[in-house]
Amino acid sequence: MRDSSAGRKHAFAAFVRKALDDARTVRAWTGSEVARRTGVSRQTIHRWVRGDWSTDPEPERVVAFCEGLGINVTIAFGILGWDRSASARPAAAPPPMDPDVEALLRRLMDPNTSESEKYHIRETVRYLAYRPPVAAEQPKRRKQAS
Repeated sequence: MRDSSAGRKHAFAAFVRKALDDARTVRAWTGSEVARRTGVSRQTIHRWVRGDWSTDPEPERVVAFCEGLGINVTIAFGILGWDRSASARPAAAPPPMDPDVEALLRRLMDPNTSESEKYHIRETVRYLAYRPPVAAEQPKRRKQAS
């Protein structure tokens, strides 16, 4: 008879692998980028992928992983056999999205948009997201007449 704990570990490992594969394919994120954006260390993610954990993953980390990748946390909680309503953090209403960002998302989701165009959109957004902040321009002083 198969240990249900081993089955949960295997199912959760498959879930995490799929999430990582999707992040690589759709967003071109590396493992380091996933770790940075989710706040879950690469070591923890690798342990999850290997099913190499003796105690259940911390709910807060599972929530952070899912939120960072845009995955519904109830899926992960269901795989782990946890109460789906017992999220570690209450779900906050997402802030309103900028109309330009919505337009870009629509283009990225549109099956008629070429992969080349999607690539250029992602690269441009990635550049803008990670470039150093631009200093605010200081108002120019008027020269006073002598």
